[in-house]
Amino acid sequence: MALQVSRISATAAQLGESPLWDAERQRLYWVDGVARRVHAYEPARDDTRHWDVPSMIGSVALVQGDALVVALVDGIYQLDLGSGSLTSLFLPEPRDIRVRFNDGKVDRWGRFLCGTMGVYAEPLGQLFRMDAAGAHTVLADGIRISNALCFSPDGRTMYFADSLDRAIRAYRYGPGDKPDREPRIVIDTAPYHSGPDGATVDCDGCLWVALVQVGKIARFTPEGTLDRLIDAPTDLPSSVAFGGPDLSTLYVTSIKDSGSGRAVSRHPDGGFLFAIEGLGVTGLPEAQFRVQPNSFPTRTTS
Repeated sequence: MALQVSRISATAAQLGESPLWDAERQRLYWVDGVARRVHAYEPARDDTRHWDVPSMIGSVALVQGDALVVALVDGIYQLDLGSGSLTSLFLPEPRDIRVRFNDGKVDRWGRFLCGTMGVYAEPLGQLFRMDAAGAHTVLADGIRISNALCFSPDGRTMYFADSLDRAIRAYRYGPGDKPDREPRIVIDTAPYHSGPDGATVDCDGCLWVALVQVGKIARFTPEGTLDRLIDAPTDLPSSVAFGGPDLSTLYVTSIKDSGSGRAVSRHPDGGFLFAIEGLGVTGLPEAQFRVQPNSFPTRTTS
């Protein structure tokens, strides 16, 4: 079956990232990091809407209720989709203006993980994990650009990358305190002339990775073998996520101008959101961040 590619968004994002399918609402979320905006798209109604946030945004995640977890420059917040108000969940102290939050995902046990990165790609970033009670743990440090965070179907393997290493590492993982401190390199993207950007895992446990520097999307087996390599709809694909009623549609975000000078598209469709159908595989439902009532101090902004 030939692949079918559709351009979904009406306008281009500057820095499209973090596609996220909400199976309960049959809705796709994604962000424009530079424009400081969260977008939503409901295919059944062909309806779009958006919410503006006060700073650059790296990623979003599902949470119970009519809300999202959002990773802004300085910390992790909950965005109320009804009012648009923000409640802080985790603000690292002291604040380090040399870093910002970037790629984030919820693990199979309902904890939210998010990596920071050096604003100028210095090795200052950390990978944080936040649990339902509000406690946080640092899982890795010395990160330049945090990306490719995702989990195996059983949750027992965590995948994570510093994009400038051009490699994705696999960590033994589980419901305990910390993952493996000596991860193995499972995917080397250097032969494909790109660092890994956003990634997701399908129902077979294979990783789909946006190879942002070469305009490709790759599928790798859990052992790291390249299974498929397809052309992205534009030259700078930034992340991927499965969605749709049967989770068989691959949504692809892309970059028009990242604002840092590192990624500027030369393609007329740079920055748009796309859907690819006909891949013959399905994804997995994304987990929700589990929040215990009254676990977080109340600090709300509009």
